[in-house]
Amino acid sequence: MIQRILAVFTARNLEFIRDRASLAWNLLVPVGLVLALGMIFSEEGRPRFTVGAISEYGMLAEDPHPFFATRFIEFLPAEAGAESVQKIGRHLLDLLVDTRSSPTRYWLNPDSPNGYIVERLLLQVDPGAERQIVTGRAVRYVDWLLPGVLGMNMMFSCLFGVGYVVVRYRKNGFLKRLRATPLSALEFILAQALSRLVIIMSATGIVFTGVTLLLGIAMAGSYLALAAVAVLGSMALISLALVVAARIDSEELASGLLNLLAWPMMLLSGVFYSLEGANEWLRALALILPLTHVLSAARAIMIDGAGLVDIGPQLLSLAGMATLFIGLAAALFKWRFN
Repeated sequence: MIQRILAVFTARNLEFIRDRASLAWNLLVPVGLVLALGMIFSEEGRPRFTVGAISEYGMLAEDPHPFFATRFIEFLPAEAGAESVQKIGRHLLDLLVDTRSSPTRYWLNPDSPNGYIVERLLLQVDPGAERQIVTGRAVRYVDWLLPGVLGMNMMFSCLFGVGYVVVRYRKNGFLKRLRATPLSALEFILAQALSRLVIIMSATGIVFTGVTLLLGIAMAGSYLALAAVAVLGSMALISLALVVAARIDSEELASGLLNLLAWPMMLLSGVFYSLEGANEWLRALALILPLTHVLSAARAIMIDGAGLVDIGPQLLSLAGMATLFIGLAAALFKWRFN
C-alpha cells in the first residue's frame, strides 16, 4: 500500500513540476502580489480616517484649526452643500467639518464607527464644536455594505463557476467530443454564460430577499434597475472568466489566473470600504474592473434612489465589457486538450 501511495505521490509531483506555467505561477505570483499590495496599501503614515474639510483657506495646511494637525486622518477639501453632507450619509467620508464658522460645525452619521472615533478626536481639540446629524435617514453601514458582499459573492461564482469548469471540460476530453457536433464555439460560450447567469441571479435574489427582510435593508430606488445592474454585471464577470478559460489546459493555472482577477476586484472595487481620498491612479485603475461599476451603480440605486438614466455610464461600461469579453472568448476558444 505504501509503495502505491508513494508512486501516486511521485507521479503527481512530477506532473506539477513539468507543468511549467503552473510552477512559475505558484512561485512568482505570491511574490508579485505581496509587492503590489505593499506598494498600494502600506504607505508610511497612511491615513486611517477620511474627513471632509470646508475651510476659508485655499490650502488646508494653512488653516490654523488644531484638528488639522491630527495624524492618520486624511483631510479632503470639500464644498459646502448637500453633496458633501450626502457623502457622510453614504459612509464615503467619516466626518465633515466646517471651520469657517465660530464655533466649528461638523456633520456626523450616527451609524458610522469611524465617524464616532473621529468625532472624539475633534472634541478633544475643539470641545465647543457643534454637532450636526445628517439630515433625513442616515444610511447604516450594513445598508452600504450589502451590495459589496453580494457583488463579491457574484464575482467568485462567475469566475470560478465558469472558468474552472470549462478548463476541466477541456482536460477530461468533454470538449473534444462536443467538437464533433455542429455546436460552434460562440454557441457553447453563450450557453455556459446563460446557464451560470440563471444560477447566479436565482441565488443572489434569494439571499438579497432574505437579508432585506431580516435586517430591513434600505431600498430607495427601483428593483428593476437593480436587476439590470446584476444581469449586466454578472454577464461581464462570466465573460471575463470565459476569456481566461478559452485556451488554458491546466486547472492550477486557471485557478491562479482567476484569483489574480478576483483579488484586485475585492480590494479595489469598494467591497468593504470606499476609495474616497485614495490616489487618483488607484481610482482610475478601479474603473477598469467590472465589479467597481456593479457596486457603484447598485449603491446609487439602493441608497440614493438613482434611476436607469443616472446609472447609464455604468450600464454601458458593463455591456461593453460583456460584449468585448464574449467576442474574445469565442475567437480564442480551443476545443482540444494539448
